[in-house]
Amino acid sequence: MEFKEPLGYGDGLTLQERAFEKVSAGEADGILLLLEHKPVFTVGRSGGRENLLADKRTLEAYGIELYETNRGGNITYHGPGQIVAYPIFNLSKWKKDLQWYVSCLEEVIIQVLKDYNVKAGRKPKYRGVWVADKKIAAIGIAAERWITMHGFAFNVKVDKSHFELINPCGIKEFSVASLDDYVEDVDFREVVKKVKEKFSLVFETNFKKEISEGMS
Repeated sequence: MEFKEPLGYGDGLTLQERAFEKVSAGEADGILLLLEHKPVFTVGRSGGRENLLADKRTLEAYGIELYETNRGGNITYHGPGQIVAYPIFNLSKWKKDLQWYVSCLEEVIIQVLKDYNVKAGRKPKYRGVWVADKKIAAIGIAAERWITMHGFAFNVKVDKSHFELINPCGIKEFSVASLDDYVEDVDFREVVKKVKEKFSLVFETNFKKEISEGMS
């Protein structure tokens, strides 16, 4: 599923929960949600409020919400110009291995960046996708009965000033990057298309498009 307008984080959670119910009921092996969020900081199971550098009044001035979630990881940011992928996958149909799954999510983004001649990779100490010492995509997942939720946030044409209000993922020594730092005139819709293509490639599956209200 792919959505046209940025969604509030709560609406995104509702979509994930509905998709989770469908996959749990065996109606699909997996559902891939691709969307943009309205500006929001999310705090994962590892905590992260100590890495929030702004008070409530500042968040309100920037129009940024704050949510606590059940995904793994620390505090991170979602917002317009960022592709957020929520794969709701039954890993019993692929491989019951969460480390493998996270590496596959990283590989999707690495392969997209390769198409733009941007060399990206991993850091041994930190999950996510990196271009040199700059993080271009954050990953945080949850799983129940081997069915996944949450996923990755890939910076394409994002407002990086919002990241200055947090220590992203609790990391202080490195900064963040966005695809438009390396590629001029980035076509956001083209990048979304490439993300879908690389999901099919990495997970060796074909996704059927489901028509739903509010979708492109």
